[in-house]
Amino acid sequence: MTEATDLAQRLDRVESRFALHDLVSDYCHGFDKRDWDRFSAIWWPDAVWDIGPPFGKFEASEGIAHVTKDILWPAWLASSHFTTNLVITFNGIDRATGVCDVDCIGTTSDGQAQTVSASYFDTFERRDGVWKIVHRKVKMYHFNPLPGVTLSAPA
Repeated sequence: MTEATDLAQRLDRVESRFALHDLVSDYCHGFDKRDWDRFSAIWWPDAVWDIGPPFGKFEASEGIAHVTKDILWPAWLASSHFTTNLVITFNGIDRATGVCDVDCIGTTSDGQAQTVSASYFDTFERRDGVWKIVHRKVKMYHFNPLPGVTLSAPA
């Protein structure tokens, strides 16, 4: 391996890490701001989003659109996702896995403040030079109401 080849591979790995971090962040921004274009752009058309109980597993663009637009967004008046501790492992040039923790706070459609804590287990693929999520498994640790709490903008 030449020094130039080694440098090119290392640079590709750095750029790929930034791209994968952006996917995780775009998930949060897209979902919370109800920005469908941003949210849908993170998934490959054949992706699987396995949210687990109580929601289920959703496949391909149609399934992800259905759960997002018809189930989750109507269920939440507002949400704020915060991801942290993203660990990325490359499994070749065009495939990687990632795990991160997420905390979400929001208000459900009935006005109830909720808190959610989970981990996201992702499989990323690069196709034609573009990284996207091909599989996301959600492991929830809690999904609980915050009785007596009202989330509202400052006065």
